[in-house]
Amino acid sequence: MLMAAAGLGLLGVTAGYSLVTFTAWLVWQRNRPVSAPRRRPPITLLKPLCGAEPGLYEHLRGFCIQDYPQYQIIFGVRDSKDPACEVARRIVAEFPALPIDVVIDPQQHGTNLKISNLINMLTHARHEWLVMADSDAFVGPDYLAIVTAPLLDPGVGMVTCTYRGVPTSSVWSRLGAMYINEWYVPSVLLAWLFGYEGYVSGQTMCLRQETLRAIGGLTRIVNHLADDHRLGELVHGLGLRIVLSPYQVEGEHHEQSYESLTRHEMRWMRTLRVLRPLSFAFIFLTFSLPLATLGLVLGSAGGLRPALALVPYAITGTVRLAFYAAPRYRQWRRLIGDLWLLPVRDLLLCWIWFRSFFTSRVVWRGTEFDVGADGLMRRPT
Repeated sequence: MLMAAAGLGLLGVTAGYSLVTFTAWLVWQRNRPVSAPRRRPPITLLKPLCGAEPGLYEHLRGFCIQDYPQYQIIFGVRDSKDPACEVARRIVAEFPALPIDVVIDPQQHGTNLKISNLINMLTHARHEWLVMADSDAFVGPDYLAIVTAPLLDPGVGMVTCTYRGVPTSSVWSRLGAMYINEWYVPSVLLAWLFGYEGYVSGQTMCLRQETLRAIGGLTRIVNHLADDHRLGELVHGLGLRIVLSPYQVEGEHHEQSYESLTRHEMRWMRTLRVLRPLSFAFIFLTFSLPLATLGLVLGSAGGLRPALALVPYAITGTVRLAFYAAPRYRQWRRLIGDLWLLPVRDLLLCWIWFRSFFTSRVVWRGTEFDVGADGLMRRPT
């Protein structure tokens, strides 16, 4: 009876979570980007670069063809020998009429090299409104107009976006995109549905320079692993709102091996553990299909009636398949060809979550860091 009760409990939890998460996703799909406002203040777009990852030229070029009246682009690198410099200069030559600065500055302000790069770039910013976007983001020409629109409200301190993982042909890249599209973003949307305003993604962060000055500048987050989240906390501390824009950017995943995939996702899991140390232990409740399968096994072993077990299991499985199919809409070859990755992805997610309890070390851009309970990155001793 205990096994049957435990199995039924797990099945009920996973079915309930799946239904609520799917509801959040459906509501989000109806929250389409609105038309851009007529008033469009000038913007400085900050693009920190490190290495010439595949597709970098195409990603950067998308930011140069924005339907926006006045904006400046700053590309920042730490080393003149960085291959990203050549791509940035190619962009400058292609768009001579667009104000583009390439800032090469090796000065390091803390352990977070991305934030150090941004600090060096900020001294060249000409405009009050700032947009910080990752180098692997791909956007359409309406991006700047839509994501910055909420800043017209003085009560809004920051705007951010969700994003969709776009895989390459590599199986590890496909698994990485599944992590984003089929587990992480649905979890974000669930929190959004219930009014949570603390989510901030480094893929896009829009704010005013006066807001940045009020929190003490980017030096406040230069040693933090979860720099985006910490920046959001500081902005929220000013009594300003954080808006999740309906615009969804796309980010390419170039994972070429099991090691690169697990290093990347271990850093993300470690970040989640730092941000929510108490609730992180219960994050397994979001692993819907593996948990439902365990519930089905326990229920069957305990003599649970098949109807009581199969109905919630079918609900969980159907929602899981819906999240799998959504990014592959009308891509029938991928829809069928990637199906075998679904159980692999779910089991790998469980494994990385479990491993994250036994390490404080992460690898970021080829450099190892120890991350303490305070979220600060330190060089290993």
